[in-house]
Amino acid sequence: MDPSAAIAAIRDSRPPATDRFTYLTIVESNLSPAVLPALNEILQDAELTQEIGWDLVYNLVNLPDSDACLETIARLGNPREVILKVLETLELLQNEDDGYQSDDEEEERKQVPGPAVTLTHKFITLLGVLAILHRRIKTKYPSRFLAQTLQTVLQSYRPNQEMTAAVINLVHSLSGRRRPPLPSRKSSVNVANPDQDGDASKNAPDPEADKDEREDPSETAMQQRLLLSFVTCILEAYANGNEMAWAARLLEYYNPDKIVPGKKTLMAAFREDQELLARDSIVGSLVALIADLGLNSCSKKFVQRLRKGLIGIDPLAGSGDAKSPEDIHLSTGGCVCLVGYWVFSSTVFDADQPTPDAHIFPEHYDLLQKTLEVGGDVEAQIQKSVGAIEAIVAIGLWLHANDRISEASASPVVKPTPASTEGPTSEFMSYLHLVTLIALYHPRIQVRNAASTLAGLVLHSNPADDDRLRILYDLLENCAFASLKARAVTWLREEFLAAAAPPPTWSSTSADPPANSSVFSEPQALETVQYVVFPNQNSVKELEPSEIIDYLAWNMPFLLQSVNFGLFLWSSDRWKHVLPANLDATVKERWFEPLRDALDKLESELKPEGGGELAGQDLGPLKFDLDVLRERMARLEGADGFRASEIAEKA
Repeated sequence: MDPSAAIAAIRDSRPPATDRFTYLTIVESNLSPAVLPALNEILQDAELTQEIGWDLVYNLVNLPDSDACLETIARLGNPREVILKVLETLELLQNEDDGYQSDDEEEERKQVPGPAVTLTHKFITLLGVLAILHRRIKTKYPSRFLAQTLQTVLQSYRPNQEMTAAVINLVHSLSGRRRPPLPSRKSSVNVANPDQDGDASKNAPDPEADKDEREDPSETAMQQRLLLSFVTCILEAYANGNEMAWAARLLEYYNPDKIVPGKKTLMAAFREDQELLARDSIVGSLVALIADLGLNSCSKKFVQRLRKGLIGIDPLAGSGDAKSPEDIHLSTGGCVCLVGYWVFSSTVFDADQPTPDAHIFPEHYDLLQKTLEVGGDVEAQIQKSVGAIEAIVAIGLWLHANDRISEASASPVVKPTPASTEGPTSEFMSYLHLVTLIALYHPRIQVRNAASTLAGLVLHSNPADDDRLRILYDLLENCAFASLKARAVTWLREEFLAAAAPPPTWSSTSADPPANSSVFSEPQALETVQYVVFPNQNSVKELEPSEIIDYLAWNMPFLLQSVNFGLFLWSSDRWKHVLPANLDATVKERWFEPLRDALDKLESELKPEGGGELAGQDLGPLKFDLDVLRERMARLEGADGFRASEIAEKA
C-alpha cells in the first residue's frame, strides 16, 4: 500500500470523523513501519490514546521502529488497561523463538538471518513500557499489579544478556533505586530504557485514580520483597542458562600448581573473552541489585532458611495474595546461586562480599539432600537446575578450603573413631553419594570434575582412616558407574601418597620423619580392597567378542585407572611395605592374565584377514582407549615389582 495513502487514512478518519472502534480498525489495517512517525503524532492526543492505545500494543510490538509509539502509549494511555495488554502480549511471546535462550545460543542466533523484530527486542521494548506504566498507577495496593507483572515477565524471560539487562532496568525503575552509572567497559550490555532516558513530565495522570485514596503504608515493603523474590528467580534462571564456571575457576585458584603450562585457564578466558566477561558483569549487576533490595548478608539464620527450602519451586506463584512481606518467598535456587557467587567472587576477585556461616556438616549436607532429592529423580533435578547445582559445588569447595568441615558438636567426621566392624556414618556416606551423583549426571564437564574433586577432598578430610578405607571399599564394590569407580581408585592412590608424606610439623632438617600409623601405611589397606580394585576377569575372557566390546565400552575408565594403580604400586620399590605377600601373583592370575586374554581374543576377531563377524570393524573412540590400555598393561607386565613372585621362584 502507498504509505502516503495509509497516512492520510489514519489522519483523516480520526474521531469524531469515525467512532473509536472504526478508527481502531482503520489504524490496524494501515499499520506499517512507514506510517509510524505519523501515528506517533496522532497518539499525542491523550484522550484518543486512552481510548485506543491499549489495543495497539500487540500489533505495534511486532513492527520495526515502533518503540516511540509504544512509549507514547505507555505515557498517555490508561495504565491499567495497557498493563493488561502488555502482559497478554508477553504471554503470547512465550511460544515464540524458544530456540535461542542462553547467551551461547544468542550468539549463534545473531549469525542467522531472521525477522526484523526479534523476541529479545520485543521483550526489551515491553519491559520499558511496563516500567513507565507501573510508575503511573496510583492505587492503594500497587503490589497486586506488580505481582502479576513479575510473574508474567519471569515466564517470558530467556537468560540472555539483553533480556537480563532489560530486567535490571525494570527493577531499578520499580524500586526507585537508581545506581550511579558504572565505568564504561567493553563487556557492558546496554538496552533501551525509556523510563530513565525519556521525559517523565509527559506522563498523563492515572485516569482511574481515587484522589482520596492513599497507598497503604505496608506497600513499600511488599513491593520491595516482590522485586527481591523476582530478582532471585532471574539469577537462578541466568545461572541455569549460562555456564559461569564458578566451581572450575575456584579449583584453578586453589590449585595453581595443577594448571597445565601453556594452556589457557578458565580464569584467563573469563578475563579476556568479551562474551564471558559480560556474563560476570551481568551476574555482578544482579547480585548488586539484590543487595540494593536488602539481601546483603549471609547469616546463620539465612543459611538455616536456605537449608529448608526447595529448589525449583516458583516463589512468585500466588504472591498476589500475600498479606505481608513475610508471605513472599525467595527463590531457593536463586539464593544458592547468590551464595555461590558470594564465595566465588570473594575468593577469585577478592571482592567485599558476604560469606556463609556454615560448614560441610551439617549445612552443606542438608542443602545437598534438600536439592537433589526433590521429587525423587536426582538426574532430572540436576539437569533442571544446572546453575544452582554448580553453585552448591562451589560453596562446598569454599567451605573445604576454609577448613569449615564441621561444627565440633554436629559433624560425623570430627573425632576419629576406633576401628570396628561397623561402616562409616550414614551421613558421611550419603554426602559423598550425593556429590558423586553430581559428578555423574551434571551436563557440564567442568562441574562434573569439580564435584569429583570435592568428593575426594571431603573423603580425605575424615580423620578416621578406617572409615575412609571402608568408604572406598564400598564405592568400589557397589558403585555401578565405571567413571566413579575410577575416581575411587584415584582417591585410594591419594590416600597412600598422603600416608607416606611427612606430617606438616616435620622439618626437613630433622633426621627422619616420624612413622605414620595410618592404615594406608600397612598391607591391611590393599588386603581389604585388592578384590574390588583388581576384580576377577575370568568370566570376561569367556565372552563373545561383541560382548567383550560392550564390556570394555562400559568399564574402560575403571580398567584404565586400575592398571594405572598397578603401575603406581609395582613400578618402584617405594610401596613394598604396603604390599601384601604374593599380591602380584594373585592379581596377575585373577585379573591381569584373563583381561589380557580377552583383549587378545578381541584383537584376533577384529583383524581384517580373520574373516569373523567383527573383521575390520571400526571401534571409534574405544580404539584409542584400547590402545592405551594395551600399552599400560605391557608396561605393568614388564615392571620388576609385578614380576617379584616370578623372579623369586626362578631364583
